[in-house]
Amino acid sequence: MNKLVKRQKIRYRIRKKVSGTSQKPRLSVFRSNTDIYVQLIDDVSGKTLAAASSKDKDIAAQKGTRIEKSKLVGLAIARKATELGINIIIFDRGGNLYHGRVKSVADGAREGGLQF
Repeated sequence: MNKLVKRQKIRYRIRKKVSGTSQKPRLSVFRSNTDIYVQLIDDVSGKTLAAASSKDKDIAAQKGTRIEKSKLVGLAIARKATELGINIIIFDRGGNLYHGRVKSVADGAREGGLQF
């Protein structure tokens, strides 16, 4: 079984258990080879409440490694969430292992004031 199919199965297994609401949205992480994207999702209404990525102008302009930029993405999504009045979230690692860039996003979000 190839790596992408395995990861997709893990994602489906996680999504069976993890669901977000408007009060407690799901923080979904997508990690590509070069960039990282996060979204706050309300699964009840099927809407994205806020999003941030390493391609945002203020983050892309920063110098640093991908892990450092991932932490900035976590801080950016935390700032957007607090503007919406959200401080508790559910973390969805998207089938990736919880280390490296995914962990860095979580650490940045916690530093920004989100709880999960």
